[in-house]
Amino acid sequence: MTRLEKWMSTLLVLMLIWLCLVQDLLNLGYSKKFHDVILSLPVYLLVTAGSYLLGTLGFRLANFNDCEEAAQELFMQIQEAQADLSSKGLIL
Repeated sequence: MTRLEKWMSTLLVLMLIWLCLVQDLLNLGYSKKFHDVILSLPVYLLVTAGSYLLGTLGFRLANFNDCEEAAQELFMQIQEAQADLSSKGLIL
């Protein structure tokens, strides 16, 4: 099972549970305030997921590794290419 299938199946189960609670198919007899909270659960879930993803993105950007060896190698290759093009008469 791929990661997408796992996420989609989990989302489907959560959506079915939410729909059962919204339509009171299980006859739980909860109050109007609880019903209002249940109606807004997808919004809370979306805000929570967005906050988590932004936090994860920020954390990973803050801990991003610099590759000094690769940067030096790329710089050397750029200099070699410039020297080669200059020897062929191209003015940079």
